[in-house]
Amino acid sequence: MATRKQKQFLPGQGYTKADWDAVSDAPEATDEQLAEARPFAEAFPDLAEAARRFRGPQRTPTKVPVSIRLSLDVVEYFKAGGPGWQARIDAVLRQALAGKAGVKD
Repeated sequence: MATRKQKQFLPGQGYTKADWDAVSDAPEATDEQLAEARPFAEAFPDLAEAARRFRGPQRTPTKVPVSIRLSLDVVEYFKAGGPGWQARIDAVLRQALAGKAGVKD
């Protein structure tokens, strides 16, 4: 088995010397253990799938976050339709804008 160089504590890396000392006695993985290692998605398929479900940041943002006060009944109506309620509000506002219904110039 090849020996691996012992890592040294470097300050300013997001942890303290006490943190380092608390885990520094963890044994290094052996060559046999590394040979038997499997990819995360293979070893934990459910967790890997759950991690894939979350969208990352938009490459070209097409929407901007805003704070808006709406009537409770309006919010409840759209939320009752399930996930995507904010997108449905956006669609209704776009329709109003296209038809200029209730939109002042």
